[in-house]
Amino acid sequence: MKRRQFLGSSVRTGLILGTGLPSLCSSLAAFGERANLSRVEARYYQKHPDRETECLLCQRRCKLGDKERGYCGVRENQGGTYYTLVYGKACSLNADPVEKKPFFHFLPGTNALSLATAGCNVNCKFCQNWQISQVRPEQVEHFDLEPASVAELAEKYHCPSVAYTYTEPIVFFEYMYDTAKEARKKGLRNLVVTGGHVEPEPLRDLVKVVDGIKIDLKAFSKSFYTEYVRGDLDTVLEAVRTVAKSKVWLEVVYLVIPTLNDSPEEIRDMSRWLRAEAGPDVPLHFSRFQPMYLVKNLPPTPVSTLEKARETALGEGLRFVYVGNVPGHDAESTSCPNCRKVIVLRRGYEVRANEVKDGKCSFCGVPIPGIWT
Repeated sequence: MKRRQFLGSSVRTGLILGTGLPSLCSSLAAFGERANLSRVEARYYQKHPDRETECLLCQRRCKLGDKERGYCGVRENQGGTYYTLVYGKACSLNADPVEKKPFFHFLPGTNALSLATAGCNVNCKFCQNWQISQVRPEQVEHFDLEPASVAELAEKYHCPSVAYTYTEPIVFFEYMYDTAKEARKKGLRNLVVTGGHVEPEPLRDLVKVVDGIKIDLKAFSKSFYTEYVRGDLDTVLEAVRTVAKSKVWLEVVYLVIPTLNDSPEEIRDMSRWLRAEAGPDVPLHFSRFQPMYLVKNLPPTPVSTLEKARETALGEGLRFVYVGNVPGHDAESTSCPNCRKVIVLRRGYEVRANEVKDGKCSFCGVPIPGIWT
């Protein structure tokens, strides 16, 4: 069976229609197909003497000698030319509810064809997808899937958007960028789920070809980012500012971890900053932590902590604040900030009612920010 034939049959039998991480990769592996790494020249780097390169994609700006890889493990200097090793090398492919990303103000009730390659440019100790993000591409089963093929699959299986997610899309920037352009040719939307560790120039280029970006703001503390993320808070905040100033729809997720980033003061400071820099209409999701990967010594976040965080954010002037990873909670739904009626009723990833009509509350007519059609 050819790869294309197998891919098609897998979709028809529902392998691509799951809502979790298990993907087509394991099935392809059963046929003995393991793709080689790509050798596509990177977009953002400088050449230096003695065949050295400097990556300009994220704030790490890795300076590399010949045969060395960047911090992300998926970009390599080969003889003074910098290459991405994961272009067209998908390691996860699923049709997910867009609410899973989560995007709550972007085509609710639809599916997004969700795509990832191996790799990440940070090391979150609580990463839920560490099996594919915290490894090198040689350690993950992957398969060839060119940008045009991604767009064809999304169109064929009635996914109005393509989402770049699961790992860190910034590290497969070239693949994401070209796929986004192919998707737009077919009238599809593009969504990015990112930690926000990206330099200004590539981010400014990215917002030209995508329609929605969700940024994980993992804390409002530099020390937390240093110890638990190995990242940089200032870089992430600048990314939030850049997206907020663009025409791209922005949503923000804050994973609330007991004792680490859940203090009332930190939540208040973050909410004030977000309102000032991104505006009162940016949706903010307080997501429940579950112990995993390297942080297994802490309990799941108490629901009461999430509810208090939401109350704080609403009190600071944010108008759309949600509780995530608590299926069935009332704060999964969207309420009109004017008449207070529920206008998008959610239970888990399921949308049971949508009363946003032509971008407005159907009860009182007030505009509701988002992408609704």
